[in-house]
Parts: sequence; structure tokens; C-alpha cells
Amino acid sequence: MNGFNPLELTVKNILQMINPLNEHWAVRFHIINEVRAIVASIESLRGATVEPFGSFVSNFFTKWGDLDISIELQNGSYISSPGRKQKQKLLGDVLSALRDKGGFRKVQFIINARVPILKFESRCISCDISINNLSGQMKSKMLFWVNEIDGRFRDLVLLVKEWAKNHHINDSKSGSLNSYSLSLLVVFHLQTVKPAILPPFRDVYPGNMIDDLTGVRTVAEKHIEDACAVNINKIKSERRANLNQSSLSELFLSFLAKFAEICSNASTHGISPYSGQMEEINSNMRWLPKTYALFVEDPFEQPANTARTVSSKQLIKISEAIQETYGVLVHPNQNPGSLLSVMAGPHIFPRTPFPATASRQSSSWRHGPNKNPERRKQTSSETQPAAQKHPNGQKQQVWRPRSGKKLDELGSEG
Repeated sequence: MNGFNPLELTVKNILQMINPLNEHWAVRFHIINEVRAIVASIESLRGATVEPFGSFVSNFFTKWGDLDISIELQNGSYISSPGRKQKQKLLGDVLSALRDKGGFRKVQFIINARVPILKFESRCISCDISINNLSGQMKSKMLFWVNEIDGRFRDLVLLVKEWAKNHHINDSKSGSLNSYSLSLLVVFHLQTVKPAILPPFRDVYPGNMIDDLTGVRTVAEKHIEDACAVNINKIKSERRANLNQSSLSELFLSFLAKFAEICSNASTHGISPYSGQMEEINSNMRWLPKTYALFVEDPFEQPANTARTVSSKQLIKISEAIQETYGVLVHPNQNPGSLLSVMAGPHIFPRTPFPATASRQSSSWRHGPNKNPERRKQTSSETQPAAQKHPNGQKQQVWRPRSGKKLDELGSEG
């Protein structure tokens, strides 16, 4: 595909529309500062720090992306491990402080979740607060570092997340995929294209990262970051001679085909981004017994299944979304309306009428991931920021990308 075909142009337009601008970075830093002020006022959280993680740290968020925040408790210089009841109590204290301050919407305490979470909305941004989620912070940094290998990784993640939201299959609460598992599916795809764009994650960090988050925090984090830096630099230097030249639209199409293969083999095979392979579940003792509809192993916390929330019913819906989308994208009579309708939500571009035949080709395409897809009704429902400067004044967030820039230092114009 060349850069002037309809699908490639659509992909570029979507990325341009969903990528956050300075103002979207700034509003999230403002919310983080609000939470820091609230936490500083709570006696039971004296000395605690407030640190973002998730897509905001990995740089995989869109203009509308959620914000994940971790309140890190002080245990001297050591990594602490508070119990579930303590986390619940402390989040209850935060809940009371949020209500006292006011200005926060849709405040909800998910007290009995596997990881207790306090949810709220501020400045139209949905936020989740948890206690001592150092593992989430490090996983987010890992994905940020891996993107140094090839920037198409981030672009493809943003496209896939937008597509999944458009088809209502990016919601773990309803039994579909969370954003982390979608990112890992993109990782696996880029590990298995020819030539590979990303390496098996064991080449980035051998071992189980979560097991190494013990002892003195600064020492543990530096060990992980230094190991990743050495390995990523080696990978980048070795891959220059055999670079995959696929465009984003080609990678998105091949991702759909790969995803369809994963879904059709989900009953017998799981995905391992750590090894970069699809493996038989019955031959992998750490994945048994099989209790999930889809298995996507966390490469940093093996053998945790990041797709554990996916139900059998939702797996069918995911397969249908893949089939419908692929059918439209490979149809010879493409037009902007049909492409946008299956790839992005209406919050990006106004819908324009387009021929019904272009949106109903899922039963006729022959070279896609499934030769006999089931049809369903069509539904409509994050390139780097334009400037990578960040608002000044943040003191607690100390993580620095290896480029030397602080994540939380975006110039005064933010």
C-alpha cells in the first residue's frame, strides 16, 4: 500500500484526531496535583506520594483517555505491601476527602474488586485511584521504553484501542478486553510479522519483572531500567539491517487477521508476548487448568492472564467485529464514510452516508481471517503529541525517560 490509498489516509486522519495535545496533558497533570493536595491533607496518608501509571505513562492515551493514579505508601526506602483491608481503609479516607472538597463527579468506591479502586470524574476525565500499584507503574514504563524500538507500536495501539471502543469490545466490566490486553495483542502481532518489528519480551527483560520488585525501591527500579536500556539499545542496533517497511494500514489489516486466528484457536492456544509465540495451553503447565475463554499472558507478571475478563459470549462478539471490519477495509469500493464507520467512533468525525453494500461485505470477502464469518449489524458509537513538553512544578513524579526529559515537565504553555 502507498501513502495515498483511502485506508492509509483514514488511518492518518484518525491518529491526528485522537492524539492528545498540550492541553490534554496539562489537564491530567492538574488532576494529579489536585489528588496530591487531597492526599497531603489526610493524616493516615502522611508521607505518601501520588504517581500516575497506565496509558498516561506509557503514552498510549488519547484525548479522551482515562487517568490511573497510584497512592504509594512510605515504608522507609523499601517497597511496601499493604494488605487488602488496609487498602480499603485508606481509599475510604480518600473518598471522604474527595467528598469534603467537592467538584468531583461520579465518585464510586469499588471496594470488593480484586484490586480495590476509587473511581471519579474530574474535568471530563475518568480517573481510577489505587494503593501501591508499583507493578502497574513499571509495566507502563516498560511499554513506553519498548516503543523506542519502533514508533509504529504506539500508533497501532492507539488505532486498535479506538477500533475496539467503536465496536464495544474494550470494556472488561462487560466481559470484553481491557486496554492492557489489547496492547499486548498488538505486541504479539508485531513480534510475529515478517520481519519482526518487536522482539520477544524476554529479550527486553529476562525473567519475571514483578518478582524483582522487592527490597529498596530505587535499587529495584534502577536494576530493571538499566537492564531494559542495554537490551533495547542492542535490539535497535541489530534490527537496522532487516527493517519491516509495512505501513500502518497494512499492519492494522494484518493485525485483524492475526487477531481472528487467535480467537479461533483460543480454546487450545494462549498468547505469550514473553516468548513471542502462540503456545498450546495443555503443554504449558503454568497456564493450567484452563478456565478462561482467552489467554493473553502478562509478560511482566507470568502467568497472569490479562484477558481473564473475556467471556465466551464476548469472544464471539470480538470475532464478529474483526470480520465486519476486515470485510469493509478490503472492499474494492472503499470510501471515507465506510472506513471511518468501522474504525472509529462518531466523536472523531461526523458520520456521512455511504453505500450500504460497502458496509455489508463481511460475508463475501475471501482473503480475510475467516472464510465464513457470521454477519452482525453495524454499530457506531491515541503519533506522539504535537509537542512533548510538560507543565513544570511536579515534584513527586521522578521517573525520567532515558531521553533525559521528565514525563511531568511540559512547558509553561501547557
